Amino acid sequence: MPELPEVETTRRGIKPYIDQRMVSEVIVRQSKLRWPVPDEIHQMAGQIVESVTRRGKYILLETATGTALIHLGMSGSLRVVEAGTDAEKHDHIDIVLETGKAVRLRDPRRFGAFLWTKQNPLKHKLIRSLGPEPLTDDFNADYLYQVSRGRSMSIKQFIMNGHVVVGVGNIYACESLFKSHISPKWAAGKVSKTRYKKLVDEIKMVLAKAIEQGGTTLQDFVQVEGSPGYFKQELNVYGRAGESCFVCESSIKQITQGQRSTFYCAKCQR
Repeated sequence: MPELPEVETTRRGIKPYIDQRMVSEVIVRQSKLRWPVPDEIHQMAGQIVESVTRRGKYILLETATGTALIHLGMSGSLRVVEAGTDAEKHDHIDIVLETGKAVRLRDPRRFGAFLWTKQNPLKHKLIRSLGPEPLTDDFNADYLYQVSRGRSMSIKQFIMNGHVVVGVGNIYACESLFKSHISPKWAAGKVSKTRYKKLVDEIKMVLAKAIEQGGTTLQDFVQVEGSPGYFKQELNVYGRAGESCFVCESSIKQITQGQRSTFYCAKCQR
């Protein structure tokens, strides 16, 4: 699944092509995504895209008449193509621009979303209860420590909870916990403020680095221009079960938490 760095990379990739550009039409080939694509999406036609922003894993395309909310789901991606380029099987939606370009949504598993709202998008029911963005000052050790008190869930599941903080997906949770020397099995409510300070710093650094390098190379994701991200080459624990830890040479372990695979070093993270 594309995580926050992939979504932010996508946002940055499409922005030069769609920001402050007029939409000539919206072509919907398949409306049955995670939620039905509303007919109102065609209200984008004739409108200028005034901003291209992101909240959590939602890309927001704002116009004077409303805002499109795009979520890439499990396997979705956005491409910039020449308008009229033949659509392939999983190319479901085109935002055609007056420039002759089109932003195309491809989603093989159809678990993504393409929605429309006339209200403030930050008050949309899918967005309004999200936690702070991890790269902002609102996400800090004091905040994380306070909201964790009394929580018995594992620290890994805690930081992956979008109501606590957005965008810390499985890969980056594993990597940040490793760099913080925190076991993913610890109860969130038992972690000290000092350790939370280290964890917050590492989350910010690992996400910023991933965004800078273009996101993590995942099977279902390539950048807008077609080249893969490169952060995966520097992963310390994720996907390395049975291999030696780069720090202590112990074997990387793999367990399941919340139906997701967790990778960690039992010696470094204790």
